[in-house]
Amino acid sequence: MPLLTPPERRALKARAHSLRPVVMIGNAGLTPAVEKEIDANLRSHELIKIRVLEGSRQRRTALMDEICRALDASPVQSIGKILVIFRPKPEPDEKKAGPRRKAGKLPRRTKRSYQND
Repeated sequence: MPLLTPPERRALKARAHSLRPVVMIGNAGLTPAVEKEIDANLRSHELIKIRVLEGSRQRRTALMDEICRALDASPVQSIGKILVIFRPKPEPDEKKAGPRRKAGKLPRRTKRSYQND
C-alpha cells in the first residue's frame, strides 16, 4: 500500500470531488466479485469512489484498509459512507502501444495524393 504525501492527497481529493461512486459494497461485505469490480475500475480510472452501506465507522475503516491491502491501492479519504481510493495506472506495454497495421499493407492514400503524381 503506497503512502501519499499531503500535497498528493490534497490534489486527489480535489479530483475526486466531482466523481460519483462506481462500486457499492452491501451487507455481504467485500466479496470476490466486488473486489474484482473495484480492481477493474482502478485499472481504468485510477481514482474511484466506493459507497459502503455498512453502518459502523470502524467497519468502514477496516474495509478500506482491507481493500487497499488486497489491491495495492492508497486510501485518499473517507467521508461518511464514501471511500476514495487511488492506484496509479500501470505503464502500457511497448508492444501494445501504437496503431495495429498488417506488415505488408501500405498506408491509405488520400484523394489529393493521386493528383500530385
